[in-house]
Amino acid sequence: MERSHQHQQLRKEEHDTLSKLKQMPVESLNLEAISIATNLYRSAQRLRVKMETEVLSTYNLSWTAFSILYDLWVWGALETRKIAELSGISTATASNVIKTLEKKSFCRKSIDTRDRRLVFVSITDSGKQAIEELYPEFHKGETELIAGMTKDEQKILTGLLRKVADNLHTT
Repeated sequence: MERSHQHQQLRKEEHDTLSKLKQMPVESLNLEAISIATNLYRSAQRLRVKMETEVLSTYNLSWTAFSILYDLWVWGALETRKIAELSGISTATASNVIKTLEKKSFCRKSIDTRDRRLVFVSITDSGKQAIEELYPEFHKGETELIAGMTKDEQKILTGLLRKVADNLHTT
């Protein structure tokens, strides 16, 4: 019941927002683009808050710290710039988050012996233990995200989100 009320409230907010924007002096306003961007943003923010509150708080990790730890777990040692790219953050932000993960003993840095400008980061045993404890709960949140969608709807949404990501990709 509460979920339905929240859903109706969001639709009303979306309708009210679009109505307000129609009054703005903007030529060729694409209301669908606004609606899609707004819904993507709200969904992403809700997912992030849910995961940080319900799952990642166990280890006092931010979404970004978890993302980096996850990438190290999946891919092994990575260069700092690659970590930043995978996480969609600047190298400066990646470096700061890596420092935090290092303080927790979840990762370690090493300098490339051939090119001392390159810094590689690898997950530690403590980091593996943390991610392996967190990931099952994190994955529950991922599955809750798609609850009520058919497999076909999930595939369609995945394809559409990939198109959105491709549109945002900068080189």
